[in-house]
Amino acid sequence: MHTHQVAIPAWRWHHQEAAREVVEPLLRRVADENIVLLSSGGSDWIDGSGAAEKVEGGYRITAHKVFSSGAPAGDLMMTGAITEEDGEQIVLHFGVPMGAPEVTVLDTWRTLGMRGTGSHDVKIDGLFVADDKIPLRRKAGEWHPAFQMIATIAFPLIYSVYVGIAQSARDIAVEFAKKKPVSHRTQSIAGRMDTAMTAAVLAHEYMVSVTDRNAPSSATINDVMVGRRLVEENAIKVVELAMELAGGAGFYRKNELERHLRDIQAARYHPLQKEAQSEYAGAMALGQSIDTIF
Repeated sequence: MHTHQVAIPAWRWHHQEAAREVVEPLLRRVADENIVLLSSGGSDWIDGSGAAEKVEGGYRITAHKVFSSGAPAGDLMMTGAITEEDGEQIVLHFGVPMGAPEVTVLDTWRTLGMRGTGSHDVKIDGLFVADDKIPLRRKAGEWHPAFQMIATIAFPLIYSVYVGIAQSARDIAVEFAKKKPVSHRTQSIAGRMDTAMTAAVLAHEYMVSVTDRNAPSSATINDVMVGRRLVEENAIKVVELAMELAGGAGFYRKNELERHLRDIQAARYHPLQKEAQSEYAGAMALGQSIDTIF
């Protein structure tokens, strides 16, 4: 679900010749050492989070990162923290070695669904990051070209998981329905379910086609997020209809539909959530600034 932490530097290696010497050492570590890269997810969207205190030769990092998917198994977390320079909030980006003594994985991932992602909180307490280990600095609270790239490349990967959950729920429900007597009601539910499933698949294919342009921009963010919204709405609808089609059997844990119903809810919470997505799309349509809409 979070393979974008490898996909993004791989994209840069292929499409940004000037970035090759920056990203190649990381990609070689992934290939040669099989290291697992983490995302600090919801902690580090456009505003950023955590504190970076300037010290000799670098920064001292103190932060509490949430939604750090894969935290128990990760080797390196790609994250950031905020410092102040000339009166402005500046987000510094860097990698955090998960084995460092200043880094602790907190047992917090006790959730409604998506429990298998292991998205525990991570506490960073006084970790030193050298100046030369900070590849990106950006102003907090507004879109940066790096986040145009992240948003364009990451979200088709993330939302492929929700398409998969919906497809699995659909297949389970159909098998249960086939064991029941034929009725117009079950045919109608199955038809609505498959219609929503097709809409989710088409929306996801559109997201992928936007990434294939290989030109991250404010426009590709808009297009990807429109697709993300359509996948969310239709994938959730598929699983809800699957529960209805399966009937009482869907209530049993052994049949896995109830897990799918819980897991699919997480599709609501990734950026851009529906109000921000609508505002962003509307500003794009009207030719207005989207710099601080996220």
